[in-house]
Amino acid sequence: MTEAERAPETIRVVIVDDHAVIRAGLRQLLAGTPDIEVVGEADNGARAVEVVRETAPHVVLMDLQMPGVDGVSATRMIVEQRLGSDVLVLTSFSDTERIVGALDAGAVGYLLKDADPDDVLSGIRAVSRGESPIHPRAARSLLGARSGGRDVQLTARESEVLALVRSGLANKQIARRLDISERTVKAHLTSAFARIGVADRTQAALWAERHGL
Repeated sequence: MTEAERAPETIRVVIVDDHAVIRAGLRQLLAGTPDIEVVGEADNGARAVEVVRETAPHVVLMDLQMPGVDGVSATRMIVEQRLGSDVLVLTSFSDTERIVGALDAGAVGYLLKDADPDDVLSGIRAVSRGESPIHPRAARSLLGARSGGRDVQLTARESEVLALVRSGLANKQIARRLDISERTVKAHLTSAFARIGVADRTQAALWAERHGL
């Protein structure tokens, strides 16, 4: 069965943002699509975890900067509590630190709020298919952060994933070994590929071997 065949007929979405106007705009955008249903909203990270637990969405559209519990912390709680939802970040920030923080917490995609509305819809659908959409500017930020060779700053989790890729493990095996979801593995690989400047697993494995992972 392909990823497309596994995608839900109606993608259940929770919107998390501390600005009511943005939530309303996203709700209106998603309401116009027959394959996406908004099943809940939250204005902070703590409430987001509660709503996800109550509504069991397929995708959580997550802002990062919010009062109290922020989006990175909320993402980590959703992933660690195994609530069965994938987190797609939608934020204004494209700095490397926030991107890495979100992906390391378990987000499977990273979009920016100035994206075209169709890109947001496409991102949600991509996540439901098991893909990891990254806004081009966020990807460039990751690329700009790498300086080549041993100076590339990978997160601890990205290093673990690359080491297992070098060992020949498939994503499903890596997920089982690290006790994370397969989609989280894909997100870490997307980030790591951008940082080290490779396009596929073979190149990543060779890079990992050259740099002693």
